[in-house]
Amino acid sequence: MPLTEIAIKALKPVTTARKIADDKGLYLEVMPTGSKYWRFKYRFAGKEKRLAIGVYPEISLKEAREKRDDAKRLIRDGIDPSAKKQEIKQILALNHENNFKALAVEWLEKEKSKWTAKHAATTLKRMENNLFPALGSRPIKEITPAELLTVLKKIEERGAIDVAHRAQQTVGQIYRYAIITGRADRDIAADLRGALKTQKTVSHAYLKEHELPEFLKNIKLYDGDLQTKLATTLLLYTFVRTTELRAAKWDEINTEKAEWRIPAERMKMRETHIVPLSKQLMALFEQMRLISGSFEYVFPHRSKPQTFMSENTILFALYRMGYHSRTTAHGFRGTASTILNESGIFKADIIERQLAHGERNKVRASYNHAQYLTERRHLMQWWADYLDKAASGGIVVGGNFRGAA
Repeated sequence: MPLTEIAIKALKPVTTARKIADDKGLYLEVMPTGSKYWRFKYRFAGKEKRLAIGVYPEISLKEAREKRDDAKRLIRDGIDPSAKKQEIKQILALNHENNFKALAVEWLEKEKSKWTAKHAATTLKRMENNLFPALGSRPIKEITPAELLTVLKKIEERGAIDVAHRAQQTVGQIYRYAIITGRADRDIAADLRGALKTQKTVSHAYLKEHELPEFLKNIKLYDGDLQTKLATTLLLYTFVRTTELRAAKWDEINTEKAEWRIPAERMKMRETHIVPLSKQLMALFEQMRLISGSFEYVFPHRSKPQTFMSENTILFALYRMGYHSRTTAHGFRGTASTILNESGIFKADIIERQLAHGERNKVRASYNHAQYLTERRHLMQWWADYLDKAASGGIVVGGNFRGAA
């Protein structure tokens, strides 16, 4: 006789498990502990099998019968209900394993060996703050472009337009990794190209040609810390990035070859960069050696000499000289690039290589960090002579000074 809810509630546990039949293969197994489990007994491919349906009362009698009927329909269609249940369980487990956060963390682990620790930490923090709350637990294959756009628009609405674009870029990189590893079929971030607001790029303020004589005079008259004065001068003469100069180590400076070789791990583009040392740069580094030659870093931190100069040291020196908003330390690169290009002497490729702008062809980049080295030595000496001439008031505005041949 089929079970009823009243009859089920009246069932008491005994010393051994017992089976109470309902109908059409469904039965309730009552355990000695009092727990009650729904089972469905059926035959498939000539074998007797059992399907676990759930626990009473979480699964009511009505629900248990519905699940039994669902299983019988599968059997009718030639599908084993137990195998189907296992398949669904595996899909759910795989979805959990392949959720957005899991893939993002896996991608980050793969990529971070190419990055600085600071960049890796910033990327993770950006995902934790902006992407994981809404997308982290979602199976990566199930996230839709509209869903991603909603997340990016919320970032944009905060006024963080650059963060929104960077987040979109990061999502695209994660999806491309997921595609390569067989966990996604397409990059949904690519569907959103042009969907976000654009933010006008603000270039770093930089010195114009006619401003150089006065600036070089102000450096010469600078009465602050000598190390800061020399660092500012070296930055102008080398036009490397500020972080590349501040973290310079003495073992990178080769006076015999007259070059400064910055290792790939300290470069933005992760490529070794050579700075040929002009006669002026050799003299400037020799002055610095008298100050910091016993330390690891060329520009040691004043209170913590085991580390290097603070990122604001040169910037504050520029402020002190009266150049607030008129130039930045990074702006020296713009000054050099503009004047070198306008000189008409050097090919653009040579200037770009000395500015350490990234090589698009990664195969070439792996071996061409020394490319154009002879021409770059000429360029660096020309630039140093040009600055010396500017300091003495000898340049003609308009790029007519040609320097040493």
